[in-house]
Amino acid sequence: MCLTVIIMMQKKIEKINQLLIQHFGIPQKSKQLPDPLDTIIGTILSQNTNDQNSFKAYRNLKDNFNNWDEVAELKPAQIEKHIKVAGLGKQKSKAIFELLQSLKKKQSLISLNHIKNISDTKILEELTSYNGIGVKTASCVLLFSLDRNICPVDTHVHRVLNRIGLVKTNNPEKTFYEILNKIPEGTAHSFHTNLIRLGREFCKPTMPNCPKCPLLKICKYENKTKVIKANYSKRDFMLLDNLN
Repeated sequence: MCLTVIIMMQKKIEKINQLLIQHFGIPQKSKQLPDPLDTIIGTILSQNTNDQNSFKAYRNLKDNFNNWDEVAELKPAQIEKHIKVAGLGKQKSKAIFELLQSLKKKQSLISLNHIKNISDTKILEELTSYNGIGVKTASCVLLFSLDRNICPVDTHVHRVLNRIGLVKTNNPEKTFYEILNKIPEGTAHSFHTNLIRLGREFCKPTMPNCPKCPLLKICKYENKTKVIKANYSKRDFMLLDNLN
């Protein structure tokens, strides 16, 4: 991709980010960066459920065990009992179990602290080598635990960026790589978090609240709704900023 195209995308992202900040404000970040392993497990638990339920499941593990080494001693079925509130218990308990077992075999201490001083690319490669860990989960570790200028792409972010016309992609992973290294420095957290809020509150999969959307003037979505509706409920609790 030529430099001119990269600069143009950076300017578009900066414009989107500013419009979202004007509406939602600057999102609060965790005062202390969470441990990378906390983030990766929290992200596994967040899949296909809301942040409140995934937070309850996360706290069930953190409050009942002293560390992840103790969780690693459990069988998947035992892990599942603690995380059932987050849904998809068998799938998520298996992913957590396999991750912890892989780390246990690799090193004496179950930890991901060794990734803190390696490049974004190397971190993505290593984390996605574990069963059940995809690009979205790995990129959450980069942003929330390591404070890297990386924007994870979930279904909300993917949907919004395609509707407004920043990208033309058919899945979240392609969207992630389309914007990778094009986020203006220091804006990834606010950009990511406010895009999720926009997707939850306005730019829903069906019947989006287009007339009140803060990105209405720059959005290229062809099927905009025209009927003005009441605002959706405020949904600003973000799991990965509340792990500590």
